Amino acid sequence: MSLINVIGLGYIGLPTALILAKNGNKVVGTDSNSSIVNSLTQGNLSFEEKGLQKLFEEAIENEVEFSTKYKTTDTYILAVPTPYIEESKKLDPVYVISAVNSVLDVCLKGTAIIIESTISPGTIDKFVRPVIEERGLKIGEDIHLLHAPERIIPGNMVYELEYNSRTIGADNLEIAAKIKSLYATFCKSEIVLTDIRSAEMSKVIENTYRDVNIAFANELAKICRTDNIDVYEIIRIANKHPRVNILQPGPGVGGHCISVDPWFLVGDYPDLTNLILAARKINDSMPRHVLGRIRDIMREHNIKDISKVGLYGLAYKENVDDTRESPTLQLLERLDEHLAFGVKVFDPFVKNRMVDHQFMNFEDFVNEVEIVVVMVGHDHIKENIEMLKDKLVLDTKNICLLEDIYKL
Repeated sequence: MSLINVIGLGYIGLPTALILAKNGNKVVGTDSNSSIVNSLTQGNLSFEEKGLQKLFEEAIENEVEFSTKYKTTDTYILAVPTPYIEESKKLDPVYVISAVNSVLDVCLKGTAIIIESTISPGTIDKFVRPVIEERGLKIGEDIHLLHAPERIIPGNMVYELEYNSRTIGADNLEIAAKIKSLYATFCKSEIVLTDIRSAEMSKVIENTYRDVNIAFANELAKICRTDNIDVYEIIRIANKHPRVNILQPGPGVGGHCISVDPWFLVGDYPDLTNLILAARKINDSMPRHVLGRIRDIMREHNIKDISKVGLYGLAYKENVDDTRESPTLQLLERLDEHLAFGVKVFDPFVKNRMVDHQFMNFEDFVNEVEIVVVMVGHDHIKENIEMLKDKLVLDTKNICLLEDIYKL
């Protein structure tokens, strides 16, 4: 296999580039952000992730390179952002289109463009094929298009890159088989070959399925709250049934998968996505529900100063520094809408200052507040839970074993 140019060195592209290089492939990782490229070139990772440092060191031994420029080759993996348009809920393909255009500027005849970014069903037909055809290039001869959607989660990326099954969608099964051999250099699980639209749809519905199931748990939490019933006890009992597996409720849904991908379906199939839309609304409402619980606790204890409230956790999930679509950031937006300023924030994984009143020392954070709202179940808070024993605690993750705490 010739040089592989991985485009986009974020949460997906960087680990993908590194694991390809570790397993003997010649790789250049490209990103338009020169500071990320410079940092990686100097041997410094741009984000923290379990096992990533070791993988980085192994990839460097195999001479992985980083650049702001696209390389001339015949194999490109695109792992660029795919946001959605707030008003229409449709995918915004601007980064994908830009990356494809840049590839076409330098690539060889017979190039395979593999899009790993999560895209809505039909994106390649509607947006990518026209870009190629406008240049007078023949798809299937000059350019081969494939979709190999990523399937990893922050906090367990390196393991899941190796052991999660993968899907490769292509127009031509012979080309798909060739790319399968590339992914098989690091993927130890099943690699399924299919057509492009099926690959597009399968990734989106995986995350939509999870979103709908989380929404059921969150709605159940609201129902139980109105009658002062312990939702966690209800779920524990219900899950004794052999065909029931209710998930745990939480303060909202974050990350760039579960909280975003369902909107692609809502935007493209507005008349057919009633359940999916309802689930999205429920999960998006949870930060406001947490705000209501904070208000209840403040009233009960006659606390009138919002600055006495501390939010533990800025990341969207435990033990990572990824803050994309974070429920805590969503909650801070709700507070801002109500002109409620001064809430304290702490997250042991988020080292850069992102918001006002963000503490970098946990003890200082605890000493400054009366109410601690556990928004993320980091191992750190579990290990230091005794430091909250004299505080009012709202535990949105059901991890705190202290007495007399508040829950969703």
